[in-house]
Amino acid sequence: MSWASLRDLLSGVNKYSTGIGRIWVAVVFLFRLLVYVAAAENIWKYEREDFECNIKQPGCENVCFDHFFPVSHIRLWALQIIMVSTPSLLVVFHIAYRENREKHHNRKLYKSPGGIDGGLLCTYLISLILKIGFEIVFLVLFYKLYNGFKIPRLVKCDRRPCPNTVDCYISKPTEKMIFLYFLVATSCLCIVLNLSELSYLVCKYSMKCYLKRYIKKHQ
Repeated sequence: MSWASLRDLLSGVNKYSTGIGRIWVAVVFLFRLLVYVAAAENIWKYEREDFECNIKQPGCENVCFDHFFPVSHIRLWALQIIMVSTPSLLVVFHIAYRENREKHHNRKLYKSPGGIDGGLLCTYLISLILKIGFEIVFLVLFYKLYNGFKIPRLVKCDRRPCPNTVDCYISKPTEKMIFLYFLVATSCLCIVLNLSELSYLVCKYSMKCYLKRYIKKHQ
């Protein structure tokens, strides 16, 4: 999936989202996708070449880099953006199914194909739960892979074939730390927005069902 395709997907989802959902789309597009493409990608572009150890033992530097950076931050961030955005495809596909069904029967079957009700409500809630799940999984993954949300200036490595403990230096640690904190902050913000939208929809339609039952009971 290209970034242009992801942008088009988010734009399409925006038409059928609630107010909170539109804020989520704006956060993903402005504070995650654009920041990634415009700035963050360049910061980690030469992370392997700029990783230096104070020893010339063949293979030592490669092993140390692989140990401390098992997965590139920037690639993991890109994967996170894609994974938290793709559950929205469920909503788009469901709406497309409704529109095709109306065309096939040549009559109006729904009040609005993009209206969040009935089966589409379930699909929408499932997509929100998946987004929250992916966000949490990736935050835990970042924390486990890199021993916390930090970028040290100096790391000590004693992995073979290093003959002893060697010092290795990471380039631009402060700049990378700032973007890592930004990544964590936007992830947490997206989790809060998704939880808020989930709660809003559940409360709204629970109240709606309760009012329907109440009116039927008193009729």
